[in-house]
Amino acid sequence: MAAGLIPRRKAAGSRHDERNPGLAKPSGLWPSAMIMTTQLSKKIVTWLCALLACVSVGLAAAIAQSAAPPAAPGISWVDLAELPREARDTLSLIKAGGPFPYDKDGTRFGNRERVLPAKAPDHYTEYTVRTPGEKTRGARRIVAGGEPRTSGEYYYTDDHYKTFRRIRETGSKPGS
Repeated sequence: MAAGLIPRRKAAGSRHDERNPGLAKPSGLWPSAMIMTTQLSKKIVTWLCALLACVSVGLAAAIAQSAAPPAAPGISWVDLAELPREARDTLSLIKAGGPFPYDKDGTRFGNRERVLPAKAPDHYTEYTVRTPGEKTRGARRIVAGGEPRTSGEYYYTDDHYKTFRRIRETGSKPGS
């Protein structure tokens, strides 16, 4: 025996395996039971691997979807610089948290027209964009999604919610 090696002892209640003198088999387990246990373990491992693969694919899809800009079909992009000065001023007020010139500014926008992407009922808020020469609030609005000051999700309409354009604040479309 080599120096420093300790001989293996048989476990209590086990019998010695003559084919492999260093291994001990627990008593009471027959070879067929051990094979069934091994096959069951392989099935469990296979099932767990398949489950992990499904979860990974689903997670990857969710991450990819969240990275894409949340725009609905039919909504085009507009650069902030292309909007009227009043719309740019309104967006600055939104990001500053006010003060807003109209009582309805900052109230919930219900998206009843269903032009914007479907979200929770309290997701959108609306803000009036002043229209020079107009005595009422006019037709121009900015609708913000999520937390208005920080979400980056802003839509402009100049026809009182019939059509919207997603506001692009920088030179490139988000997600591209």
